[in-house]
Amino acid sequence: MALREIIKKGDEVLGKKCHPVTKFDAKLHRLLDDMAETLRQADGVGLAAPQVGILRQIVLVINKQDQIIELINPEIIATSGEQYGLEGCLSVPGRYGFVKRPMVVRVRAQDRFGNTFEVEDDEITARCFCHEIDHLSGHLFDELCDRTYTVEEIDEMERQAGEKE
Repeated sequence: MALREIIKKGDEVLGKKCHPVTKFDAKLHRLLDDMAETLRQADGVGLAAPQVGILRQIVLVINKQDQIIELINPEIIATSGEQYGLEGCLSVPGRYGFVKRPMVVRVRAQDRFGNTFEVEDDEITARCFCHEIDHLSGHLFDELCDRTYTVEEIDEMERQAGEKE
């Protein structure tokens, strides 16, 4: 396994549409393993292939049980509810924004061997499914929020909210 460089906002690769994965081979398995190591090292909760410069429909999401879910050629097939919360992105370091997402998301995808499966989750994992799958169409979270904030601005907002209680 090897760490991959995480591509930052401004690089044109992040704005491109990804191609489906058609070969489920050792090269794909190496990429998935590298992405998992990169994601853990970066202390993130999700990573999409274009974030490491690969224009393929591959997403990794860490669920609430701290397990990595590998989603190849993922497609959101059902959603319900609504949540509004703070998001950040490894490709947009130091910036956060409030984004509306579904509360529950069901995804159909393939595993590293090409087997089709479905997975459903809620809250932060549902948010991650949407966020990472958006990357595959060339979209970043900051397109969905009115503005982005720094950590210091978020801390100040939390401090002010605490004073009002």
